[in-house]
Amino acid sequence: MWGYVQTFWEQFDWAGLLSAVFRVLGVLVCLTVHETCHGLAALALGDPTAKRMRRLSLNPLHHIDWLGLASMFLCGFGWAKPVPVDMRYFKRPKAGMAVTALAGPASNFLLAMLLLFFASLTARLAAGEGAALLYGFLVNTALLSVGLGLFNLVPIPPLDGSKVLFALLPERAYYTLMRYERYGMAVLLLLVWLDVGGGYLSEAIYRVFMWMAGLFF
Repeated sequence: MWGYVQTFWEQFDWAGLLSAVFRVLGVLVCLTVHETCHGLAALALGDPTAKRMRRLSLNPLHHIDWLGLASMFLCGFGWAKPVPVDMRYFKRPKAGMAVTALAGPASNFLLAMLLLFFASLTARLAAGEGAALLYGFLVNTALLSVGLGLFNLVPIPPLDGSKVLFALLPERAYYTLMRYERYGMAVLLLLVWLDVGGGYLSEAIYRVFMWMAGLFF
C-alpha cells in the first residue's frame, strides 16, 4: 500500500496543480477588483445599493458566481455576480450607468499595470524558485486582468461595453434595450461557443498586454 502511495506522490503533476491554484487565485483577484470598482463608482455617483448589500468588499466570496467561475476554466469565459446598481439615484441616469460600467474594465487595466510593476521589481530584486513563482503569478494575473477588461468592453449585453454604447441612444431606445439585456447572455454564450471574433479579441489582448509590459520591462 505504501508503495502505491509513494508512486502516486512521485508521479503526481504538482507543477500543474500549482499552476491551476495560481490561476484560480488570479481569476478571483481580477473579478473581485472589477466588481468592487463597479460598486465604488456607483457609490461615488450617489447609489448606496452595493454598499448596503456588502458588495464593496475585496472578499472574493462576496462576488463569486460558482457557475461563472467554473465556466471560466472550462470554456475560457466566465462571470461574477453582477454588482446591484439602482440608476434612479444618479442625477444623469444614462451617464451614471456608463461611468459605473466603465469603472470595471478601467480597474482591470490599472490592476494589470500594478501587477506588471511588481513583476518588474521581482525580476530585478529577487532570485530563486520562490521569486520565479511570484513573477509568474504576477505576469499571468496581469494578462488575465487585461483579458477581462477588454472582454467586458465588447458592446453586447450584459457586458459593460453595451451600457456605454447604449448611453448614446435616445431615452426610449435605451430603456427598451435595458429591459431585454438579460437575453444578451444567451447571444454572448453562443458567440463564445462559435468563437466569433475570438481571434480579434486575443490579438487585442496580446497587443495591450505587450504595450503595458513595455512600460516596465
